[in-house]
Amino acid sequence: MNGHALVIRGGEVVDHRGRRTADVAIRAGTITAVEAGIDAGPGVQVLDATGCIVAPGLVDLHTHLREPGGEAAETVETGSRAAARGGYTAVVAMPNTDPPIDSAAVARQVLELGRQALCDVAVAGAITVGREGTHLAPMAELAELGVRIFTDDGSGVQDARLMRRALQYALALGVTLAQHCEDESLAAGGQMHEGTWSSKLGMPGIPAEAEELMVMRDIALVRLTGAPVHFLHLSTAGSLAMVRAAKEQGLPVTAEVAPHHFTLTDAQAESFDPVFKVNPPLRTTDDVAAVKRGLVDGVVDAIATDHAPHTQEAKERPWDEAPPGMLGLETALAVAVTELELPIERLLALLSWQPARVAGLSEHGGPLAPGRPANVTVIDPAARWTVHPEGLSSRARNTPYAGRTLTGRVRHTVLRGEPVVVGSEAQR
Repeated sequence: MNGHALVIRGGEVVDHRGRRTADVAIRAGTITAVEAGIDAGPGVQVLDATGCIVAPGLVDLHTHLREPGGEAAETVETGSRAAARGGYTAVVAMPNTDPPIDSAAVARQVLELGRQALCDVAVAGAITVGREGTHLAPMAELAELGVRIFTDDGSGVQDARLMRRALQYALALGVTLAQHCEDESLAAGGQMHEGTWSSKLGMPGIPAEAEELMVMRDIALVRLTGAPVHFLHLSTAGSLAMVRAAKEQGLPVTAEVAPHHFTLTDAQAESFDPVFKVNPPLRTTDDVAAVKRGLVDGVVDAIATDHAPHTQEAKERPWDEAPPGMLGLETALAVAVTELELPIERLLALLSWQPARVAGLSEHGGPLAPGRPANVTVIDPAARWTVHPEGLSSRARNTPYAGRTLTGRVRHTVLRGEPVVVGSEAQR
């Protein structure tokens, strides 16, 4: 074929270098030109980007794909389809599967499943065997497979001495530990945020201090070891204040927040609908405001979905029996566009190139330039759409945004030069 295999035409290109009006030409999985007025030529597919932002594919640092063991709620294939429709070209699969990703064998299984996915699937390895917090997982063996992030997500490493050892190993291996910050002794039995609403509803609460104590401890361990830590789904004003201070001291810490923690509050529990049950729990209006401030001033490095699918049967149990977690991959971008008063360049930094940097995914996050891998998303920032759970690609339906009208939608997603989403619909 002469010319380019694919041209994205008529959009405004935005990456970490700025924004400019340009078409993007792609051939054999690689960007070949970014310039105005590219002539596609005969037989070349053209994707219309009129009125759209053309950006590096989004990267999610925190996705639960459930496979192996939880396929009734999600699979690598269905989760990757949801990701692609949400504009993601790469996700980091969390290790709290069954069995957990605490060995090279399970990591290889997930990586193999990811080869046929609609986005690149990177794997996070567990810090401890079985995510039980007693013995370190074979981190060196997992790192040899390319695993760059380790976490016991769903559980925080409770033993400070063990966490120190893990950080020392991580530093030697050149990998990053990501921490689910929760002191289990304080959080035990809690069902929602401890505060005015838990008192009104008669629910046992999880105090903000359960998160903040572990943030404080791990910042101290970063200072002690020099090893980097990434803080998962932070939710309180106190946690973000400590991260801000740590960064001002030059410590190698990064932090993510989830969309539900800058849009929803603990008042949602008044409905007793377990779709609003999540861990860490929805917090107060003051905490939501603090999370938004952290997104504006740079304390927060990434918006991560914490996409946590569950079967309808599980989520329809009474609140105290239902598992925590919400869907996020297909709505994160639109929720951010709708709820945050941030320029698109800043939003894309939080959703694309900054998380790509944290995850060590050099083929994602741009820049959009000749010779770079063609992992691209095309976003219509003005499109308005209503969230219908049955219209989502995830196998699960537990979205807290059902019935909400959002602004901003992905029109196309291109993975390694292949259009996997065209006109907002998955192509396979």
